[in-house]
Amino acid sequence: MERNYKEILNDITTFVFDVDGVLTDGTVHVSVEGELLRSMNIKDGYALKKAVSSGYKICIISGGKNEAVRKRLSGLGITEIHLGVEDKVTCLNQFFKTHHIDAKNVAYMGDDIPDLYPMRIIGLPTCPQDAAPEVKAISKYISHKDGGKGSARDLIEQVLKVQGKWLND
Repeated sequence: MERNYKEILNDITTFVFDVDGVLTDGTVHVSVEGELLRSMNIKDGYALKKAVSSGYKICIISGGKNEAVRKRLSGLGITEIHLGVEDKVTCLNQFFKTHHIDAKNVAYMGDDIPDLYPMRIIGLPTCPQDAAPEVKAISKYISHKDGGKGSARDLIEQVLKVQGKWLND
């Protein structure tokens, strides 16, 4: 019998997030100079920082290459930031090997087709409310929040609350 997502929350030690469509709403603003600008939710940022300070491993895997994204996320204490990734499964497996992580203890939040394959190899595949239908179909949890609008916080907060780490400082 397959476990539902609430039963898995207590096993989570690691979070993996896509960027565009998960940590952002997927909108890209183009400056006059051609720079691609994104916005990120401050509440997602708080939750990411809280997860890092609570001892969780966090990995960012994105096909996008925006270095401003790296700067923002590294400022939250995240060290595993992989941008410009074409093969997310290989990147994810290398992360697991390097940090001795069991895939069953991982929550992955993705929103589109490139996330399907890595989401199939982890314990808790999740997505924002506005994810692609194919991603929703394989997710054990679909946030009530859209990408870039608090979906990452929703997931992190649930895990930390179940594990008694949300309000302890």
